[in-house]
Amino acid sequence: MKVFLTSATGYIGGAVARSLMNSGHAVVGLARSAAAAQRLQDAGIQPHRGDLTDAASLQAAAIQADAVIHTAATNDAAMPTVDQQATQVLLAALADTPKPFVYTSGIWVMGNTKGQVADETWPFDPTPIVAWRPAVEELVLAAAQAGVRSLVIRPGLVYGHGGGLLAMLRQTGQATGAVPMIESGDYHGAFVHVDDLARLYVQAMESAPAGTVLIGANDAAITMGQVADAIAQSLGMDGQVQSLSLANARERWGALADALALDQQVTSDRAHQLLGWQPTAISVLDDLIQESDRSEAIAA
Repeated sequence: MKVFLTSATGYIGGAVARSLMNSGHAVVGLARSAAAAQRLQDAGIQPHRGDLTDAASLQAAAIQADAVIHTAATNDAAMPTVDQQATQVLLAALADTPKPFVYTSGIWVMGNTKGQVADETWPFDPTPIVAWRPAVEELVLAAAQAGVRSLVIRPGLVYGHGGGLLAMLRQTGQATGAVPMIESGDYHGAFVHVDDLARLYVQAMESAPAGTVLIGANDAAITMGQVADAIAQSLGMDGQVQSLSLANARERWGALADALALDQQVTSDRAHQLLGWQPTAISVLDDLIQESDRSEAIAA
């Protein structure tokens, strides 16, 4: 299949591009600049010039593709409007076709799961930084009634290859001598390795039914305190963890702090049963601890 992919040079998008190509698909990536186009070409991806605000460019790419995967996202103030408008344009271009459209949401739309293990039927309770996403999810799923094989993937906290939000905590630990966590750190996070997540996108694009929502995360219950300890260990700073009040965390990270403080346990049983998807990468704790070995190898 010829797949149009937004943010093909991004953290998640880049992994999805590699997984698509490894599965025999051709990838067309959205490129905002000549430099971005060159990076895509170097990675074996066909560039398509434009950005999320360029409706004509998005429409043309979607019409010419066999599938669309939308992974582009930022947390800046304009993103809610830009994302919704771009999604509307892409869905309109695919209307009355059987082409798949895969939208990237996230488990933060589910809010605190209150000690329970939540699945895709958990009601929306989005933390403020993603308060706009449920409406876009609903827009995507409604497109299934217009003939589009529209799908939503809700990744957990993504890790692997030294990227993702956890890299921010590591960098803070390196800079300050203590890895930050919010309050006692006894709240749970749900995690997924970026390569496992990329395989889920490909499997969903290839065979998930229209109107499907899929959580992409490991089922293990891991606390953010354990994560902070693993980062400290990887930095050779065992036990050097700084507890921040939620108010102090908000001063440092803004609305992202409320998202990082969510207590979430989820299951990906639907992806396991529907697609046979199974995470195979090492756990987030092992990955974080091994980060010190990778950093030393690069330095050497």
